Amino acid sequence: MRIKDSLNAQVSHIQTKTPSEFEENFRQYGASGYTLVFGHGFEFQDAAARISPSYPKTTYVTTGGTTTGKNLAAMSFSFDEPSFLAGMVAAAMTKSGTVGCIGGTELPPVKSSFSAFSAGVHAIKPGATVVTAFIGNWDDAAAGKEQALAQISRGVDVIFQNADAAGLGVFQAVRESKNVYVIGSNSDQNAVAPTVTLGSVVIDLPHAFITVAREVKDGHFVPRIIGLDTKSDVVRWVANPALANSVPTPARQAIDSVRALMVAGSFHLSTTPP
Repeated sequence: MRIKDSLNAQVSHIQTKTPSEFEENFRQYGASGYTLVFGHGFEFQDAAARISPSYPKTTYVTTGGTTTGKNLAAMSFSFDEPSFLAGMVAAAMTKSGTVGCIGGTELPPVKSSFSAFSAGVHAIKPGATVVTAFIGNWDDAAAGKEQALAQISRGVDVIFQNADAAGLGVFQAVRESKNVYVIGSNSDQNAVAPTVTLGSVVIDLPHAFITVAREVKDGHFVPRIIGLDTKSDVVRWVANPALANSVPTPARQAIDSVRALMVAGSFHLSTTPP
């Protein structure tokens, strides 16, 4: 809608569930003469690569992957950077020394962000334990709650979730437990459970998409891997104001210092899988 309002564009939105629907709708938009089509998610890149050559006048852009072509680009979000900051926060707030990650499915961008989170945890608390689990889908909130309760029973007292709708079950489990915190992802989820949410790792998709749309409209767009990071302000750590002062001052100062390096483009993260 921001693209529509800012660029006076005709826009359309379709939700898909299966790979065959990915291809069908990429083809439909190309055949209908759409100038620009976004497939939001790592899972869209193969379908876009297959369909894009048939519609050279349409620019296809996927997120979370690296596949490019003559009229195909990929957005690569440095979700690792704010995930690292979230890990620093988790380490500062854990009392048990055990924190958790819960994802929907094992997509590479999700695994990478969990690795970065783990690195951030160990930057503050080298001896901490990071427990990682995947639900197997993005929709089952009951399964998300079950995974969260299982981690909490193992002593986890901060959970970083990246599970879309299934993640709402994680928030519910944390709300119902004592002395446990949760960290949101993708959008600002601080209001979902404000008394137990430390912050959110956020991607500003409208900002990212409109930047590309403006390039396409102006005729300046070049298909490529588009890197979007803290410096571009597309990804960011958003602390929950209600709990910000609960984080010890030395940790907040360390987090601010690392974030300043990220904004300057001089922070280089090297992680290994948790």
